[in-house]
Amino acid sequence: MLRPSLSTFAVLCSAASLGACASSRLDAPRMRAPQAGLEAVQAVPSGTVTAAPLAPPPGVAASPDAPPPPPGPQAALSPAAPTVIAEPVAPPAPPPPVVATGRAAVVGSWDARDATGANCKVTLSSAPALDLYKATASACPNKDLAKVSAWDFRDGEVYLYQPGGTVAARLRQGGGGLEGALTKSGAALALNR
Repeated sequence: MLRPSLSTFAVLCSAASLGACASSRLDAPRMRAPQAGLEAVQAVPSGTVTAAPLAPPPGVAASPDAPPPPPGPQAALSPAAPTVIAEPVAPPAPPPPVVATGRAAVVGSWDARDATGANCKVTLSSAPALDLYKATASACPNKDLAKVSAWDFRDGEVYLYQPGGTVAARLRQGGGGLEGALTKSGAALALNR
């Protein structure tokens, strides 16, 4: 249902009040029920009204003992608006750099270093492998790390899996890389780009 606009409401109120004036029953006040879709409006008292002479039009000098200007088009003119000088505003600071976190941030090739200092390559792919993502490890002396074939990102941690679903390592993002431990031995493991 369409709701009438404010101007429609004003016209209806004017028509209703004119109709009440034309009525022959002016001796008793009448209350009209609101029409469908219109709400009854309660009268609100207005504020105080004050009067003061207007400033003279531009280019005319005013004397303190001069009477106020006569009403008319010139009386409606107001003095020139004051000039507003805006203070220079500093440009907004650039937004902080976006630091990638989550699954997308860890996809790619990593240099893995275990607790013995041995290095190898671990690649975390975005290609799905059932409920996980594909991963490969190459030239890893640690036999648990060498068997990594899948990975996942859950609760802010990277899980490296071996075939059969065994968790080989758990890592967290930190210090520009991934830090954690091998699950079986508990030895520290770090992955860096």
